[in-house]
Amino acid sequence: MTRRFVGRATALIAATAAAALVLTGCAASQSVASSNVGGDPVPGGTLRFAVLDAPANLDPHSGSSYPESLITSNISDKLVYQNPESGALEPWLATSWDVNETLTEFTFHLRNDVTFSDGTPLTADSVKENFDLLGFGNKELGVVPVSAYWGGYLGTEVIDPSTVKVTLDKPSAGFLQGLSMYFAGILGHTTLQLRKEDRALPQNIVATGPFVVTEHVYQEKTVLRKREGYNWAPASRGHNGGAYLDAVEVLVIPEAGVRTGALRSGEVDAILDVNTTDEAPLRAEGCEIVPQLIPGRDIAFDFKTDLFPTNERAVREAVKLGWSRDALAKTVLTDSYRPSSSVVSERVPGYADFSDRLVENQDEAKRILDQAGWKEGPDGIRVNADGKPLNLSLLAINNLVINKPAFELIQQDLRDIGVDLQLQVLPIPDYQAASKLQGKWNVQVFNTSRSDVAVLEQTYSPLFTNGAAITADNPVRQKAIDTFRAVNETLDPAKRAAAAAAAQDFVLNEEILSVPVYNPAQVTAANPKVHNVGYEAQSRNVFYDTWIEQG
Repeated sequence: MTRRFVGRATALIAATAAAALVLTGCAASQSVASSNVGGDPVPGGTLRFAVLDAPANLDPHSGSSYPESLITSNISDKLVYQNPESGALEPWLATSWDVNETLTEFTFHLRNDVTFSDGTPLTADSVKENFDLLGFGNKELGVVPVSAYWGGYLGTEVIDPSTVKVTLDKPSAGFLQGLSMYFAGILGHTTLQLRKEDRALPQNIVATGPFVVTEHVYQEKTVLRKREGYNWAPASRGHNGGAYLDAVEVLVIPEAGVRTGALRSGEVDAILDVNTTDEAPLRAEGCEIVPQLIPGRDIAFDFKTDLFPTNERAVREAVKLGWSRDALAKTVLTDSYRPSSSVVSERVPGYADFSDRLVENQDEAKRILDQAGWKEGPDGIRVNADGKPLNLSLLAINNLVINKPAFELIQQDLRDIGVDLQLQVLPIPDYQAASKLQGKWNVQVFNTSRSDVAVLEQTYSPLFTNGAAITADNPVRQKAIDTFRAVNETLDPAKRAAAAAAAQDFVLNEEILSVPVYNPAQVTAANPKVHNVGYEAQSRNVFYDTWIEQG
């Protein structure tokens, strides 16, 4: 694999030397300033950007994995922009909006100077067509609605050529933020007429963003090229007009060591998914390390409360108390990450700090299991009165470099209290297949990137994703529905913060539906001639402001 990539990258460099700026590795440029300083931006050049996972689905409405949404975040714009630094919601394709008192009607006033990549104008009809597909789906086209974000969508009314009104059947304080998300990019009419599988083909994607996809070779590379005439970036961005870069080549290099080696050798200019053990050495060599915590739900052990033995609260509480967050911070995490202090990231407005309730206490964990009738077996693993062992099967993805070492550390700690945590940490395609095996996994691990506390209802409400598998006959079902619904019923900051704190407490302490592990981050390492390596609010890399120092 190493040889195949090096050969391909070398050929690519030779073929594009006249058009793209070829950089050297970090060590050759140690005197150059960091990625966010260094003088006036210089237009031109091709950024070669290496990632761990291959983007498979390039449809901005349905590409949901990180590598997919990284691509779609650079080719499609949204009505609403969420500032990644402040979390504030700002105008983008919509210049302003009005919300009724019940949070069920949202009226958007659109820019009148926006065009799609095929030259057609953005109109209110364009927005209605997009929103109806997102809200209702289309069975004939194979398009499913984004119900986790747009529950209760009733429709969009065109008021005039630049005004639309969206109506929902229930209050949705998180709706505006949902419109800033990677799946909410506005697409052109010709794309929206296609079946789902055809919408993902590069030649069929018509959007309004600063880049367009010109080439896509699955598991090898995706090429983004600057769109001429782009001039409608959010006001708080670093500039307006077209992107600085001529092109971005997103190269797939699954092995962490090979990605790092490619950066050091100058075969690529920047890499994502930096191994924790490589951060400090690369920084010492002159590379710029650019991390951003991912907002939303942290990486967490979501318990299936309908399966033995995680249907027992005592088991869930023992897992919560049975492992060391201090050891995780000292031996696995770097300064780019945080041990969890709640079920949502500290970057989410409405986050509440529960770090005092997320502490190791193995003696208490053992006491709880003893009291619940779990006795230590001959191999150290506890058994109940029926002789059933305390085995927990865990399913997770391996596309975050922290996951496997973090879970292995927890696995060792939990064995000390008599819990056998059996790990399946898989690539995304294998994870997706395994997650369909109903009744197999006691613990499922995934994070949801969303900088809004509505992510709690989206993830845990029995009416939505129902991540804890709360059944219809579970006595806490209605309280769960009501507790999570409350975070979406007001825009008043104080009331919403109180509802968010109550929902987090319900998940972490009252019912222990989940045990958060760490706040994940995206970590980019770049040659110091690459400037303004940045992220949007959900921590997807965006290249609109990125530029390359010449010479």
